Amino acid sequence: MQELSSRPAVSLLVRSFYAKVRNDELLGPVFNERITDWEEHLERLTDFWESNLLFARKYKGNPVQVHIDVDQDNAPGIDQKLFGKWLQLWYETLDANFHGDNAQIAKNRARNMATHLFMRMFMARVKE
Repeated sequence: MQELSSRPAVSLLVRSFYAKVRNDELLGPVFNERITDWEEHLERLTDFWESNLLFARKYKGNPVQVHIDVDQDNAPGIDQKLFGKWLQLWYETLDANFHGDNAQIAKNRARNMATHLFMRMFMARVKE
């Protein structure tokens, strides 16, 4: 167990988590069909979480729009069950590898992001 306090630790979190996601029967197909360059994706997500947890200001992108696009490509859309599974695997990965305040913050931020992203995807569906 280690603190989630450096880029290498964030990278371990992201890579361990997405190894589970890629092999999951619910999440794997959604991610594996969309992502063609996993190394680039993992680096981008490491930037995202490093920015969120360590205030590194490395991430550049629009995660809301990306998730809306993925939702629209996966008719009838991404449901709460997928977000629940995503959070379950995120929590399991954190609990297996990390301790301390940033591990708890990572759980809280992921839960808040999942809610926010799901609501934004839902609102985009309604606008169609």
